[in-house]
Amino acid sequence: MTPASLKDVRMLPNGVAMPVMGLGVWKAESGAETQNAVRYALETGYRAIDTAAIYGNEADVGQAVRESGVPREEIFITTKVWYTDQGYEGTLRAFDQSMKKLKLDYLDLFLIHHYMAPNLKGTWQAMERLYEEKRVRAIGVSNFLGHHLDELLSFARVKPMVNQIEMHPYLTQRETLNYNQAHGIQTESWAPLAKGKALGEEIVTALAEKYGKTPAQVVLRWGLQLGVQLIPKSTKRGRIEENCDIFDFSLTAEEMAAIDSLDQNMRFGSHPDDWAQWMK
Repeated sequence: MTPASLKDVRMLPNGVAMPVMGLGVWKAESGAETQNAVRYALETGYRAIDTAAIYGNEADVGQAVRESGVPREEIFITTKVWYTDQGYEGTLRAFDQSMKKLKLDYLDLFLIHHYMAPNLKGTWQAMERLYEEKRVRAIGVSNFLGHHLDELLSFARVKPMVNQIEMHPYLTQRETLNYNQAHGIQTESWAPLAKGKALGEEIVTALAEKYGKTPAQVVLRWGLQLGVQLIPKSTKRGRIEENCDIFDFSLTAEEMAAIDSLDQNMRFGSHPDDWAQWMK
């Protein structure tokens, strides 16, 4: 069922409720910019915040959450382990460092930021340990394709609950989305607006006019109806409010297919198979 409000959640395989939409803080500057963005989002009604060690703003996310007045149990916080910290011991250290910056008692979702073949097993075993010790409520991966997940599932005792991938009208990732759905893994989209590049497409602007919405709202609605969790990034209050105003209209099957047709297999990030470049 398509969510009807920003308060709605998607249930992860272990029963943890994940808000259907959150705020991404990639490239948000540490300090006031990140803190204000998180504050704006929580005041607007968002209840999920996505950060990562490499973003350099975990401390600001944690501070804004603590100062928000919103009960901690109502907020879903995600962070990620970077490739230089992967491996069993490295992942445990990275988690501790992230938690010291966040200054939170537990984490809602911990992700492997990128597939790294040499360290995958040790990294995942550390993630499983953190999950079993209840220091994190859910574990998952980011930027994984089906064959990466096949490798992980060949030895995992705990299946990944989320796969966060680049996904937008120029990169529909239908094969990965189908894989995730078939294996009970929730898909989460980063760069759901294709960095704004798809917002001028004729089909998008026509639908925006039809529904009295902005092009960004049309694209986000498309993702929402695909069953994907969304984390659009913005630091501006007006844009943060605009991005979540997508629950009062629906796209038809034909309109969804028309947006699908914009797919160009265009990536703004690195291809997930290019893990070797990180080893140089």
